[in-house]
Amino acid sequence: MSVVVRVASAADAAAISHVRVASWRVAYRGLIAQEVLDGLDEVQEAERRAAGWDRYNADPRSVNVVAERGGEVVGWAAVGPAVDDDTEPDAPERGQVFAVYAVPDAWGTGIGHALMVAAEEHLRAAGFTEAVLWVLEGNERAARFYESHGWHEDGGTLVDDSLVGGVAAHALHERRRVKTLG
Repeated sequence: MSVVVRVASAADAAAISHVRVASWRVAYRGLIAQEVLDGLDEVQEAERRAAGWDRYNADPRSVNVVAERGGEVVGWAAVGPAVDDDTEPDAPERGQVFAVYAVPDAWGTGIGHALMVAAEEHLRAAGFTEAVLWVLEGNERAARFYESHGWHEDGGTLVDDSLVGGVAAHALHERRRVKTLG
C-alpha cells in the first residue's frame, strides 16, 4: 500500500492526536511514568491542537505533515524555528524537528523515513542550514532511527519537568541531536 505525505491542516488534529497518543503509550513505556501515559487523552489533545493550530502555524517556516496509508493518517511530523536554540549569537538560526511519530503498527514500514525526509525538506525550503531535535533518554529505537538519518548527539541536554496530560512527567531527561541540512 502506498504512503502519501502531505501538509496537515487543523482538520487533521484528531488523527494527529491519535498518532501521538498511540505512539507515546508504546514507545515511552518504562521511560515515562505509566500514570502519565494512562492519562493521555486523545480528545482533549485534539481540541487543544485544533484551537492552537493557527498560532503554531503563524510562522510560515513551521509546518505539520501527516503520512497516510490507505487514506488513514498513520504518522505525523512537525518542524519550525528552534525554540531552544542556544547557539552563538552570530550563528545562523536553526530549525527544529519537534515531532516524528507513527502508530506502532506502522513502525518499520518506512512511514517514519518518509516523514523524516519531508521534515528535512521543509526545513531546507524554509532556509535553515542546521536543525536540532530532542530524544528522550533511553529511547534507543528513536536514537537509532535519527542516527540512520544522519543526526548525531552534540552533548546538549535538558530536563523537561512540564506537565504531560495534566500529570507531572517526573523530570524527563532528553539529549539533543543536530544535523547540517546543506
